[in-house]
Amino acid sequence: MTDAGIAHHFGSRDALLLALLHHGGRKLRDAVQLATRTWVDEGASLADLVDAIADVYERGYGALAIALHAAGWRDEGVGMLDPVVDALHRVRTSNGARHPKRSDTRLAVAALHQALATDPTYGPAFRRSAGIQGPAANQSGEQRKWWTDTLADVLNITKPSPHHRPAGGTDAPTRT
Repeated sequence: MTDAGIAHHFGSRDALLLALLHHGGRKLRDAVQLATRTWVDEGASLADLVDAIADVYERGYGALAIALHAAGWRDEGVGMLDPVVDALHRVRTSNGARHPKRSDTRLAVAALHQALATDPTYGPAFRRSAGIQGPAANQSGEQRKWWTDTLADVLNITKPSPHHRPAGGTDAPTRT
């Protein structure tokens, strides 16, 4: 885009960056809300929720967030991930946890968000630095599985899986 085009459509380069930030934020917020609603309403697995959020970042929104941050932009908005926090916290409460701390749920979601947002840009280098070699360094699947398992363990989240039926045909909850 030319400087004249930027000036005509956005007024300035800063306004263009702000428009990109808002566009990316809306896309991310909408995708997170959809993934969360699917997880809650359709009984999808926790892995499906993690994958859906990660997929948004892989479509370029992780790189955009990193580039905007590196350029000095700071998102002052709050609560974009509230649907995820709310859904996970409801599951924690319904699983019989005695007074689970909402702040713990928020910290877990923030850590997941940070990991998933930076993975498309830095994931392979981070995995190689931890000794993961070859093609496995370029694949995030095992790390996503680790995040899913870690969230389930740390937050004590169990949810019936639509694809898993324990022996005996009961619908006993499984860790997902």
